[in-house]
Amino acid sequence: MSSPIQFDPVRLPADAEALRREVRDFLSDEVAAGTFDPDASPMSDGHDVEFSRRVGAKGWIGMTWPKEYGGQERSFLERYVVTEEFRAVSAPVRAHFTADRQSGPVLLKYAPEEIKMDILPRITRGECCFCIGMSEPNSGSDLFAAKAKAEKADTDWRLNGTKIWTTNAQNADYMIGLFRTSAPTEDNRRHGLSQFLIDMTWPGIDVNPIVSMAGGSEFNEVVFTDCKVPADHVLGEIDGAWKQATSELAYERSGPERFLETFYVLVELVRAVGDNPDTRSAEGIGRLVAQLHTLRRMSVSVNGMLQAGKEPVLEGSIVKDLGTLWQQALPSKARDLAAFSGSDAGNRVAFDELLRHALVIAPKLTIQGGTTEVLRGIIARGLGLR
Repeated sequence: MSSPIQFDPVRLPADAEALRREVRDFLSDEVAAGTFDPDASPMSDGHDVEFSRRVGAKGWIGMTWPKEYGGQERSFLERYVVTEEFRAVSAPVRAHFTADRQSGPVLLKYAPEEIKMDILPRITRGECCFCIGMSEPNSGSDLFAAKAKAEKADTDWRLNGTKIWTTNAQNADYMIGLFRTSAPTEDNRRHGLSQFLIDMTWPGIDVNPIVSMAGGSEFNEVVFTDCKVPADHVLGEIDGAWKQATSELAYERSGPERFLETFYVLVELVRAVGDNPDTRSAEGIGRLVAQLHTLRRMSVSVNGMLQAGKEPVLEGSIVKDLGTLWQQALPSKARDLAAFSGSDAGNRVAFDELLRHALVIAPKLTIQGGTTEVLRGIIARGLGLR
């Protein structure tokens, strides 16, 4: 059955803009204290537990969640502003971001009460790091091709198989993993998948880093060998987790992080061309800013729909697809636009260094949150085209 694509005309309310000023003051203080350098932080691993704890103390992790679990019961649009401000200066949020964005909401919906009461407050305090176990070798982000198995063993489950491109697994306390508990049916390849909450310290888990062209190892291969999982760590419906995972991806694919990962190149480009750019550079920068504004309006719309209780899976997939293409193309476009700008060292050193980094990391952006091919398949299926 096809679904219409609809981006609701959502605007950020006054309380969200007031929060923006508070977040900027916090970040200015952090930069002044030497916590991170916005000009260098894009090239770091972004994992800073102490920074995450200070963010948690401000009430900015899990801020949409119920207060009984440590949340603030604030809006998705307020959370959007916090994410946008942090991403714009490449703040080191990796220790808490995945848990805040999608793992926590999954636990809220599907975890037993004792697990929610234990883990969710720790997430909001910035003390608990999560990773996501979805992609697999030879199937990438085609979730329904998953082969890693979970088999019942008495009252527990045994996990065997491999997850890949698992961001920050080397630092994670927990994973929410998607495993096959039954074979797919002839008419429904989505059947047979279940989600598990996995403690990354359990025996039978090996984390192997995947070194990128930039020299970092934020991606990992995670191998499970007879890893024992208690029955109460199953999340939601056995064999029916495809509905849960699809809903979860609306959170993962719609935020400003999906078009701001190479944003620093645009900032440095504007600095590099100076106050009086030539017509070519000015026009090119104008086009990039207009495209960025469009992506931002779409992303705000999706977060407004999440706030309204909707599940904008198609719209989130569009934001991720277009955002990835934009931020992958940005470094090359910036290089071309800056080619004839002045070579004053004060303007160009930071730009050239960050540009080299962005060009090297740009190819990996399509892996994060789903490849273009898979996203377009989701969109086409939602429109009834396949």
